[in-house]
Amino acid sequence: MTSSTAQKNAEGKETSKLLERFRSLVLANADDKVTTVRLVLGDQLDTNHTWFKKKDPSTLYVLAELVDEVSYVRHHIIKISGFLLAMENFASEIAKKGHRVMHLNLDETRGFNGVTSLVEFICDFFEPYVFEYQVPDEYRLSKKLKKLDLGGIKLKCIEDNHFYLNREQIEAYPMGDKPLVMENFYRKIRKSENILMNGSTPEGGVWNLDQQNRQKLSKKVMGYIPNPLCFNNNVEHIIVRLERHKIKFLGKPSTSIDLPVNIKQAKKLVEYFCKNSLPFFGTYQDAMTLNGANRWALFHSRISFALNTKIISPRFVVSQALSFYEKSNGAISLAQIEGFVRQIIGWREFCRLVYWKYMPEYKKKNSLLFKDKIPQFFWTGKTKMRCVGEVVTQSLEYSYAHHIQRLMVTGNFLLLSGVDPKDVDNWYLGVYADAIEWVQLPNTRGMSQFADGGIMATKPYVSSGNYINKMSDYCSACHYDIKEKTSDRSCPFNSLYWGFLDANRKILGKNFRLGMVYKLWDRLAKSDKKRIINRANYLRHNIENL
Repeated sequence: MTSSTAQKNAEGKETSKLLERFRSLVLANADDKVTTVRLVLGDQLDTNHTWFKKKDPSTLYVLAELVDEVSYVRHHIIKISGFLLAMENFASEIAKKGHRVMHLNLDETRGFNGVTSLVEFICDFFEPYVFEYQVPDEYRLSKKLKKLDLGGIKLKCIEDNHFYLNREQIEAYPMGDKPLVMENFYRKIRKSENILMNGSTPEGGVWNLDQQNRQKLSKKVMGYIPNPLCFNNNVEHIIVRLERHKIKFLGKPSTSIDLPVNIKQAKKLVEYFCKNSLPFFGTYQDAMTLNGANRWALFHSRISFALNTKIISPRFVVSQALSFYEKSNGAISLAQIEGFVRQIIGWREFCRLVYWKYMPEYKKKNSLLFKDKIPQFFWTGKTKMRCVGEVVTQSLEYSYAHHIQRLMVTGNFLLLSGVDPKDVDNWYLGVYADAIEWVQLPNTRGMSQFADGGIMATKPYVSSGNYINKMSDYCSACHYDIKEKTSDRSCPFNSLYWGFLDANRKILGKNFRLGMVYKLWDRLAKSDKKRIINRANYLRHNIENL
């Protein structure tokens, strides 16, 4: 039996041969009548999903590597390898538990132009009564799967049980007349889940200890930074497959990656973080330091890849952290645990709320009308700005940077430089292993680039070089002088910051959080302003030479 959709998409003898191989693969696994086909996407690798509570030989689980999914932007090789290896691990794990699984690699899906044509082919072959899929977390996949036409086969979209709020709760979440505010959202989750609460009041009497989470690393604390826990997961076979299909990627291919690609590794990483880093996390979560001596992860958990692929659940991560906090006898303070919990149940869940409340229009937002191209050194790390060079180089090497590096170094620079938010989206979505659009887009187009006009954040997250100097040791080793604003060796952040505020005053001037900043600007002499603006304009026009 053949699929009319697959036939339409098949081109040439090579594709036909691949389709024959696919038919053979299907036939080899067709021991029983398949009555239900269930699709598992690459970011739905949750072995604890309700689907897997019961074994049913008439239910077939399908995971598929697709060229579309590894190339819709140029992804980092660590990211691609991590997703594909995690899918392999997941397929193997649920198969060992007795579920019927079909994991298709790029060789076997080569004749299909996307997930819908593959699903139509599979359903046409098996003729199940029902096709089920979990609600996708990305708008583009949700849109594709809603367009499926399977004839008389029943389609069923299943809610996942990963997030604190499901999609129905998000749809019902009250918008009000004012923009959504993360702090209000965070408090609601804290209350409803009874996290760090004493009855109806927050533990310690305050909701947010962010003021205690902004310390620079001292020499003494530097000695406590643990080596990153890295896994030696072999991906040589995946690299060979990607190269065979001529998939373009960022970064240098390696035979192994350090990401947690299964539940065992993810739990080990959570435990390692709680034991070694959580006692310092909150206080130093915004700190930055020069690469080297295994300091690139600092006190961060690096669990976001496993969370965003659903290998591990946020409830498990939070419960483990709370357990260590409660048993620490004060070694883990409230500031440390609250700072970590806020990242998981606050910002992460809030990003998803914003994404699904405002898509698809959100992806088009460009409130400041920026159009400049992203600098070439964001693909190489070769710039005289030490902070940007350090963060970009680390990102390209490890497919990782922590949130302040992303927000206040690279994101800050791109916003001050007037880069088109589409370019920013594509860079962040491609370079970081944990980047999936539902979490990446609100963070870049919203919080980082203020392109959404204030939906995600109440003000642009911009700063001069002083903030970077305060929170890091980057400036001490830089070509540029952090104290200068207008000389040839002045820190580019200094003049770009004021130039950005001046150029966008019509839009930002009424922002209540920028009132004091504009008053400081207005106090400067006209001649000083002119020199700063001239320097900022020069830098923007010569950005590739920085």
